[in-house]
Amino acid sequence: MAAPEIADLDPDERDIVAVVRDWVRDSVLPVARDLEHTDTYPAELIGQMKQLGVFGLVIPERYGGSGVSTPCFALVTEELARGWMSLAGAMGGHSVVARLITRFGTGGQRDTWLPAMATGQVRAAMALTEPAGGSDLQAITTRAAPAGDGYRLDGVKTWITNARAAEVIAVLCKTDPAAVPASRGISILLATKGPGFTVSRDLPKLGYKGVETCELVFDGYQAPAGALLGGQEGAGFAQMMDGLELGRVQVAARAVGVARAALEDSLRYAQERETFGQPIWRHQAVGHRLADMATQVEAARLLTTRAAAALDTGRRSDLEAGMAKLFASETCLQVTADAIRVHGGYGYSAELDIERYYRDAPLMVVGEGTNDIQRSVIIRQLIGRNRV
Repeated sequence: MAAPEIADLDPDERDIVAVVRDWVRDSVLPVARDLEHTDTYPAELIGQMKQLGVFGLVIPERYGGSGVSTPCFALVTEELARGWMSLAGAMGGHSVVARLITRFGTGGQRDTWLPAMATGQVRAAMALTEPAGGSDLQAITTRAAPAGDGYRLDGVKTWITNARAAEVIAVLCKTDPAAVPASRGISILLATKGPGFTVSRDLPKLGYKGVETCELVFDGYQAPAGALLGGQEGAGFAQMMDGLELGRVQVAARAVGVARAALEDSLRYAQERETFGQPIWRHQAVGHRLADMATQVEAARLLTTRAAAALDTGRRSDLEAGMAKLFASETCLQVTADAIRVHGGYGYSAELDIERYYRDAPLMVVGEGTNDIQRSVIIRQLIGRNRV
C-alpha cells in the first residue's frame, strides 16, 4: 500500500522513496525476522543504507547529503520501518544530530562532521535521557564544567540508541546549574569516544532488537571548547527542542511504517485464510476491524506528512509534530494488537512477523517524549495559538 502522499514529492524525491521501498522488499524483508529473533546487529543492511544515502537525507547538498524535504524523509522512514523498525531507528537519532549541526553548528563543526555523516562514514547519536529522569530534560544532572581550554563532562545517560556505533554523540548537559530558568543553563556538547567516556552496558528490550541501546558514563571526560554546539553556552535546550521536532516526525513515521506492515500482512492473511467456507474478511467482525485499521493508518500518515511539511516552513511546529507522534504511535499500538486478532493463534506465533510488530509498537509511545508529554505540548500550543 504505497502512500498517496508520495505524489506530492518532486520526481527525484519520489525516486528516492521508491528505491528504498524496493530495497526493503528485496533485501530487508527476507532477513529481518531471523536477525530480529537473534538480536543480531544488521551490519550488512546498515552498510547498504549508507550506499543508498539514507544517512545523508537531511544534510544539505553542499555537504554531500541529499537535502530532501521533510515529507520525503518521513516517507523513507516509513518504508524502512515497514521492513524492520530497528533500521529506521538506526538513522533517526543520527538525522536529528545532523539537523542540529546544520542549523546551529559553527562553520567548523559543519565542515568537520556533516560530509562524513552524509555518507554514513560517521554516525551520530543523541544523549538526553538520564536514569533518574526521563521527560524532564531541564532536571538533567550531567555537568559540563570549565576545565582548561574546554569542559570536564560528568554524568550518566541512558536509553542511547546507536551508542556503540556512533562516532559523535550530542550530549545534553548543564553548563550553568544555577541558571533560572534551568533551561538557560543547558548546552550541547558534541562528544567523541575517549578517556572518561564509557559505554557501560547494553539495555535488554522487549522489541527494537538488532540496534544497540546503551547506558553511557562520563567520568572526567575532557571535551575541547570546539565541541560546544554553536559555540554558545545556554542555548542547548532550545536547540534540542528544535531537533526533537524532526525526531517526533521521524518516530511518527516509524509508527506508520510498523502499523502499515501489520495492516498489509493482515489484509493478505484475511484473503488467504478461510473459515465456514469463505475468506475471513467476509466475516463482519474481521472485515470491519480491517476497515478501522486501514482508516487509522491513513489518518496517521496524513498527520505525519502534514507535520513534516510544517517543519519545512521554518516556523515552530511542535504542535503538528506532537499531534503526529501522539496519534501515529497510539494507532500503531492499536493496529498491531488488532493484527493479532485477525491472525488468531498465528498472530501469536514467532513464525510470523505480527508478534514483532506488536513488540516494536510500544517504543513509539514512550520514545522521543512520552505521549503524555505530547499532550502537554499540544495543549500549551493550542492555547498559545488561540488566546481569548
